[in-house]
Amino acid sequence: MPTGAMPELLRSLSAICVTEGRSAADRTAAALLAGAPDDSFGLRPPTVFDIAIRSLLSKGGHPAAAAILSAQDCLPWVDNAIARPLSAEAADISTYATLLGPDGPIFAADLRLGLYYQRPDTYYALHNHDADETYAIICGEALWTSGEDVRMRGPGSMIHHPSLMPHAFRSGPEGFLALWRWSGDINLHSYAFLPDPMAGSV
Repeated sequence: MPTGAMPELLRSLSAICVTEGRSAADRTAAALLAGAPDDSFGLRPPTVFDIAIRSLLSKGGHPAAAAILSAQDCLPWVDNAIARPLSAEAADISTYATLLGPDGPIFAADLRLGLYYQRPDTYYALHNHDADETYAIICGEALWTSGEDVRMRGPGSMIHHPSLMPHAFRSGPEGFLALWRWSGDINLHSYAFLPDPMAGSV
């Protein structure tokens, strides 16, 4: 990893949070800038989606794309363990890297933040959770459902889901990569998939 790649990534993600204009996002931005112990982001085994993620990031689309690509070797991408017990299909099309939270490389007791990647032309079905959530699209695009609002979202789009708002995303032909941020009640046990007439559709 190039020297300074992780600090530059954290600065880049912090800058995205600041633009959101919510107090929880400002606190998240400050926590990112405070950083983590030097050994918290060592080299990691590549995710099965590594080549696809690198390809997507290399096409740009957002100022943070280059910073993520430079730090890719040290990002803690994991199997979507939150979704897997509930929907193996959802877990198989996605991966996430938690950077900040109660169990993240950067500790925060009441906040979570990370990156999310979804394979091309796949549908992550309708779901919700107790946490307030914001996504910021870095690369790629998706047809995004937020409650009753359904529209295409691309690089630079920021989508906020208040607590328990149903949401879903159908990725475009390149897939997509986004920052995600949780605040409020950030428990994991409330994560639930909902009845969804679009699930299983092409």
